[in-house]
Amino acid sequence: MFDVPSQVSAAFRQHVLLYGGLCAVLAACLLFHRQFWPYWRFFYACFLKPVDHGNAADVKALSGQQRALEGFYRTQAEVYDVTRGLLLCGREDMLQLAAAQLKHRMDAQSGKPIWVDVGGGTGYNIEKMNDFVPVSDFFSAVYLVDLSPSLCAVSRQRFARLGWKNVHVVCEDARTFVLDKSEDVLDTAEHGAPGSKHRVKADFVTMSYSLSMIPDFYSVIDSIADLLAPHGLISCVDFYVQSAKSYSLRNFTGGHHSRHVNWFSRLFWRAWFRLDRVHLDEGRRDYLEHRFGTILNANERNYSLGAIPYYIWLGCQRSATSSAAARRIDALATESPYLSPVHYVEKRDEAATAAARVTRTQLRSKGFEAAILNLAANVPLPATFYQNQRWRLYYDEALPKHTQFGDNYIYAFAWEDPAEDQRLLGIGADDVVFAITSAGDNVLAYALQRPRSIHAVDLNPAQNHLLELKLAAFAAALPHADLWALFGTGRHPDFRTLLLEKLAPHLSSRAFQFWLDNAGTFYSRGGLYETGGTRIAVKLSKWLFRVLGLRGAVRQLCDAPTLRAQRAIWRVRLRPVVLSRWLSRFVVANEQFLWRALGVPPNQRDMIYEDALAAAAARGGAFVPKDAMWQYVVDTLDPVVENTLLRDSNYFYRLCLMGQYSEDCHPAYLSKEAHETLSQPGAFDGLRVHTDEFVEVLARIRPESVTVSVIMDHMDWFDPEGTHAAEEIRALNKATKLGGRVLLRSAGLKPWYISAFSAQGFKCERVAARTSGKCIDRVNMYASTWICTKVGTDPSALAEAEPPVQAVDDVNVEDSEVVESLEL
Repeated sequence: MFDVPSQVSAAFRQHVLLYGGLCAVLAACLLFHRQFWPYWRFFYACFLKPVDHGNAADVKALSGQQRALEGFYRTQAEVYDVTRGLLLCGREDMLQLAAAQLKHRMDAQSGKPIWVDVGGGTGYNIEKMNDFVPVSDFFSAVYLVDLSPSLCAVSRQRFARLGWKNVHVVCEDARTFVLDKSEDVLDTAEHGAPGSKHRVKADFVTMSYSLSMIPDFYSVIDSIADLLAPHGLISCVDFYVQSAKSYSLRNFTGGHHSRHVNWFSRLFWRAWFRLDRVHLDEGRRDYLEHRFGTILNANERNYSLGAIPYYIWLGCQRSATSSAAARRIDALATESPYLSPVHYVEKRDEAATAAARVTRTQLRSKGFEAAILNLAANVPLPATFYQNQRWRLYYDEALPKHTQFGDNYIYAFAWEDPAEDQRLLGIGADDVVFAITSAGDNVLAYALQRPRSIHAVDLNPAQNHLLELKLAAFAAALPHADLWALFGTGRHPDFRTLLLEKLAPHLSSRAFQFWLDNAGTFYSRGGLYETGGTRIAVKLSKWLFRVLGLRGAVRQLCDAPTLRAQRAIWRVRLRPVVLSRWLSRFVVANEQFLWRALGVPPNQRDMIYEDALAAAAARGGAFVPKDAMWQYVVDTLDPVVENTLLRDSNYFYRLCLMGQYSEDCHPAYLSKEAHETLSQPGAFDGLRVHTDEFVEVLARIRPESVTVSVIMDHMDWFDPEGTHAAEEIRALNKATKLGGRVLLRSAGLKPWYISAFSAQGFKCERVAARTSGKCIDRVNMYASTWICTKVGTDPSALAEAEPPVQAVDDVNVEDSEVVESLEL
C-alpha cells in the first residue's frame, strides 16, 4: 500500500469539499428554480404528502372520494398540466382519432354534437381538441365533469381565458350527471323544442386517465351507457396491465396484439400506481369493452418512463349496428341474396323469397356465426360490425394459421401483371371476382373495371392490412400527392398524423394497430418497398450493385429512353455480372435466397427442376440443379430487358432496382385518373377482404356465383402427394359459375395439378408458355399461364364441400326469423 504525503492528502480533501459544495449549491438552485418547482410540488404531492390528509376547512367539509381527490390534487392543481405531459401518453392520439371519427359522422348527424368529458380535470383535453376541430363552433355544448373542486377551478380559469361560451364545468359525481338538468341544452333547437322534457343524450363522451381513478367504476360506466346517444361515440385512454389468459378467448376487443403484459410488469405497475390510488386492475377495461361495442383499439407502451402500458379505445353503443347492416354484411360475404325488410313485408315473389331463405340458412359467414354466438352469450359483436367500412371480414387472429406469419407481410408489391389478366379475362360489370390479395395492387386494378363484387383472400393478416391501408387512402379521399407519397415513393413524412386524422375511420381495429406500430415504415430510408419478406431481395440487389460499382449503370438502365439504349446497357454493363454463373450458384440458386428473398417454396423449385430435367434429357445432356436455376433466371430477365422498357412500361423491375415508382412508370391504381375513380363514394362497396384459406372462403360462397378467379402461382405451393390441391379445385368448381374461368400461373410448363382440374369439371388451356427470348408478360417470372374454364360439375365434390352450419344450430333458432327480429 502506498503512503500519500500529508500535503497532497489535505489538498485532495479541499478539492473534494469544494466541488462537493459547488454541486450541492447547484442542485439546490436547480431544485428551487422556477422551472423545476412544479416537479418538486408534483413529487411532494405524490410521494411525500399523505393522499387522504386535507387540513383546509373546505377540504374537511368534503367526504368520501371527493375528499380523497381534493386532498391529492389541491397541492398540485396549478402545476398538473406541466407535470403530466410525459406521464399521460396517448391523450393527443385519442383526441385525434375521436375528432376524425366525429368528422366522418357529421354527414349522418343532425346538428352539432354534445361532448361530455368525464374526469376532465383541468380542461387540458378540451383545449387540446381545438387543434383538431374548432371546439367553440364544432360542438353545441361541452361539459367537463370532475369531482375535484381544485381541478374544476383551474378549468374554469382556462375557459374564461379562451372565451369559450359553450364549455361548462360541472363539479359533480359522474354517476349522477345527466344532461336533462341543463336548461340551456333543452332550449336549443338542435335537441328539442323549448321546454321539452325528453332526455338529452351526449353524442361524444371521453375519459382520459380517469377510469383508473374511479373506485365505483361499474356504476360510472353504466351511467355513461345511459348518457350516450344511440349512435354516439365514446373514447378512453388509460393505464392498464393484463395477462393474455384473461382475454384470449374474446372476439369483441378489436384485437389482442401487444395487449399482454408480463407478470413482473403487472406486479410492479399495480403496486406503483396504487400509491396514488390509481388502480390498474383488469376489470375496468374489461367492463368498458363488455358494455360497449369496440370501434378501434390500440395497446401501447410509454417507453419514456419505463414502458408503462396504456391503451387507446374508441367505442359505441352495442346496439349501434342495425340488423339490416348485419344481414347485408353477411350477404356480401357469401354472395347470398340480400333480403331487405321490404321483401318480407310486400311478399312480391314467394318462391324467390323462400329460395333465398334456404340459401341464407345454408351459407353463413364466420362473422355472422360469431355474432349469433355473441348475442347468445350477451357480449358485444365483433368489432367488424361497428366499423365505418365493412370491407374487412371477421377472422380469429389468435389461430396458428394466422400467427405463423409473425405479424408481417411477405409481399410489399405484387409480381403478377394485371394488364395481362385483363387482356385474358376481360373483367366487366357483371363479374364476381375471387382473387389472392398479395400486396393488393392487382385487386385495385380489378376494382377499376367496376365488377359486381370482388373477394380478396389471403391467409396472412398483414397482407390484408396492407390492402386495407390502400383502400383507406382512397376512401378518405386523400389528395393524389399524399397517395403518391405513400405508395409511389413509399415514404411520407407525416404518415402518423395522416393515419390518426384521415385513415383511421376507414380501417379495421387490427389494421389500425398494425400501422400504428409500423408507422416507421414510411419514415425509413428505404420506405415501404424495403419492408416485408421481399425486402431481402431488394436490399441484396442494391448491396450487390453498390459493391460491384454498378449503381450508375442501373440508373442508366432505368432511364434509358429507348429499347435500343436499354439493351446496350444491359448487354455490356449489367448482364455479364447479373447473369454470371458464379453469382447464380452462390446467390440465386441458394436455398435461403430462394425461400426468404424470392418467396419460392420447395415444391415450386422442384417444378423448375423437372422441366430442366426433361429439357436435358431431350437434348441428351446432363442435369445440373444449380445450372437449371441459372437458366430459369436467364429466361426470365433477358426477354424482360430486351422487350419491355423499364422507363415507362415495366414498373415491376423498375421498382426493384430503384426502390420506388416513377411518374411515368407505375401501377394503374396510382394514376390521377384512377385516383379520381376510386376516391368516389361507394367505389369499394362490392369488395370483401377475407383472411382465411381458399377452401374456407369458397365453401361459404353461394354455389355457382363466382365468374372469375385469379389464383396466381398459388397451386405451385402444394405437395403433389397431398390432398390440398384436389380439395381446393373441388371448392373452386362448386363456387364457380358454369363458364366461369380460373386464371393461374405456374413455374412449370405443364403443372402436375392441371390434370386434377381437367378431372373435376374444368377445360384447361395454356394461354402462354415462356421460351428462351419470349416474354409472356411484363414480369415474365412464370413459365406458363393457364385458363381453366368450368364446363361441368363433380357431384361428389358438392357433398364434401357443404358449408358448416353448426354455430347457428347451436343457439336453436330459425335463421330467417332471428335475423329479422335481432336488434343488434
